[in-house]
Amino acid sequence: MNSKYFIISAPSGSGKSSLANFLLDKEKSLAFSISSTTRKKRESEVHGKDYYFITKDEFKNHIDSNNFIEWEQVYKDDYKGTLKSEIKRLVDVGKHIIFDVDVVGGINLKKYFGDDALSIYVDVPSFDILEKRLKSRGSEVVKEIDERIEKAKFEITQKEYFDVVLMNDEFDKASLKIYEIIKNFLRE
Repeated sequence: MNSKYFIISAPSGSGKSSLANFLLDKEKSLAFSISSTTRKKRESEVHGKDYYFITKDEFKNHIDSNNFIEWEQVYKDDYKGTLKSEIKRLVDVGKHIIFDVDVVGGINLKKYFGDDALSIYVDVPSFDILEKRLKSRGSEVVKEIDERIEKAKFEITQKEYFDVVLMNDEFDKASLKIYEIIKNFLRE
């Protein structure tokens, strides 16, 4: 079996992580690609499940050793990247891989995997709704929310670079639609 790659990208607060988790529960052939990050672990997060939480020095060593498929400085003190070893780990056990990444990471992953990947941009009905979702999460301080909102203004302009734009105005409807999209790509 050749692995297929599903890249789910969007600004923070769009619901991409919730959609990715829904897919992982529904489709047992999928596995989650765990990104590496230098940001501090949130209370609910688990190292090796949500992210690989590493130091900035470790991250830079991976960059210098060309160990990433893609990486970027997402926010001031937050680097994120996809390690080649993580993809190999999942391919070796025969899984199709799902990525939950920011927009720039999604575009770079699509370039890397080409036709073996399906890139999905998760859209929201309005910028106001995105801002309300970010504030209601309660996982960031005001300064971080402002940073995410500024970044989202750029990310929204990048949706044309994705294979599919999925509106997440109602989670139940969006989750069924993304599942249908994934199943169809797996059949190709």
